[in-house]
Amino acid sequence: MSVEIRRADDRFRTQSDWLDSRHSFSFGPYYDPANVGFGLLMAHNDEVVAPGTGFDAHPHQDVEIVTWVLRGALLHQDSEGHSGIIYPGLVQRMSAGSGIQHSERNDAEEPVHYVQMWVRPGEYDLKPSYQQSEVGDRLATGELVPIASGLPEHKTTAAVTINQNRAGLSAARLAPGQSIQLPQSQHAHLFVALGNLQLEGAGDLGEADAARLATADGQRVTAGAQGAEVLIWTMTD
Repeated sequence: MSVEIRRADDRFRTQSDWLDSRHSFSFGPYYDPANVGFGLLMAHNDEVVAPGTGFDAHPHQDVEIVTWVLRGALLHQDSEGHSGIIYPGLVQRMSAGSGIQHSERNDAEEPVHYVQMWVRPGEYDLKPSYQQSEVGDRLATGELVPIASGLPEHKTTAAVTINQNRAGLSAARLAPGQSIQLPQSQHAHLFVALGNLQLEGAGDLGEADAARLATADGQRVTAGAQGAEVLIWTMTD
């Protein structure tokens, strides 16, 4: 197994009076030519947005954007007329395609904490589209659930689909001591969204730590005393 551990505090960070954002890869003013992505992942941002604030309308083109809320709620609105509130247990996908503008606001009275991930599309210049789906009940089983995927093996099981047939995102909520096995894949990116866990062959991972696996070959992850919520991208060349 070839694995690279990236600790939470080693990430690039953007801070302001309303935003605290940590970037797993080069993003915005933060650039590292040796860390511009992993596999098909272009961005993996861990964001906290203060109440009554957020990102005003801004453009995207030819990128698959998946958003997963950990705490609080996020209001999405876009130039195609889509509007939705994203909360824990609901996954959202926006395919920017030929071009779209969207805003992301926190209209609640508490901060919203979410993970947003960008993936290269499989086809370019498509019509923009939007999808969201509730998956909280499926995660209650403690199993690994495909939540946003274009992989052929997830065709009938993914909660939302993405325009990329070589990548898929799965999530699991694990009770203390509970284990799951990683899917076999050419590349895998594991992110500890909440809690802590142990990755077989690599050791302990804390909240917001990540592991980049050049090859995922069925390694097990086991939740620590806090339990864990994990997000796992599996990708092929």
